[in-house]
Amino acid sequence: MCGIVGLLVKKAELRDQLGAMMVPMLVGMTERGPDSAGLAVYTAPVSDRQCKLSLYSGEHAVDFRRLFQDLSAEHGAAHELAVEGNHAVLVTESDPDEVTEWILRHAPEVAVLSVGRSIDLYKEVGAPADIARRYRFDALKGTHLVAHTRMATESAVTPAHAHPFTAGRDFCLVHNGSLSNPHLVRKHLEPLGIEFETDNDTEAACRFFEWRLREGDALETAVERGFSVLDGFYTFLMGTDQELLIVRDAFACKPAVVAESDDYVAIASEFRSLAHLPDIAHASLFEPKPEEIYTWRI
Repeated sequence: MCGIVGLLVKKAELRDQLGAMMVPMLVGMTERGPDSAGLAVYTAPVSDRQCKLSLYSGEHAVDFRRLFQDLSAEHGAAHELAVEGNHAVLVTESDPDEVTEWILRHAPEVAVLSVGRSIDLYKEVGAPADIARRYRFDALKGTHLVAHTRMATESAVTPAHAHPFTAGRDFCLVHNGSLSNPHLVRKHLEPLGIEFETDNDTEAACRFFEWRLREGDALETAVERGFSVLDGFYTFLMGTDQELLIVRDAFACKPAVVAESDDYVAIASEFRSLAHLPDIAHASLFEPKPEEIYTWRI
């Protein structure tokens, strides 16, 4: 059992309130996921020449400033760095794949959580409220976000196993449920050169969908292909830099509630995480139907 949270604000004037609106939603899912929590937020994109990398050092003492200086000395392109405890966002004009490889060589204790022009990603072990305070989620600004609280059932409780999972650029996925065939999915993808970082079943779904995106599918088409590939029970919530998508399996046994108003689209595993939202009494409320894909664009 886990908790999923999604929020997309439709009006530009609400983007400064994205984090403040979301935090009670995330904390409201604590009983569904007390082990760990995470969040991917989509902010104003950096320029076409730039890319952002979300970095995480866990319990390791890492001097991000020194790492930044060494990176800048070796890669002549312009870089920017913002540090929040054991998390940092690096903006670079260098090739992000080359930067990722450089970090793995020179600071293997630092994990690259996400790569893209819009996405910032945070995830950590612990109570959702503590994680929200540590990374000041209430101050986050952006167009939309995807968040998760985890109760581990099939793999270890570590930051790497926490959600959201990411692959490629500006793509993330959170999952409530369990897949019965993640090893078969891995067996299909690994010969294609797709590497996995954990044994979590959700990562198999994330990398399958991102592979289909790289093959040219639209996100909805990739999800439709997943109906015949991914076996198990699931509610998937996905984000890209342009959209939010939710889908449930054919049995729809994993709960989800959507509230849509003129101001926002809010998604949670249970209504109690939506009850505080402004004008919720007049929002359109519904439960997603089995194997029906729902998307909203910014």
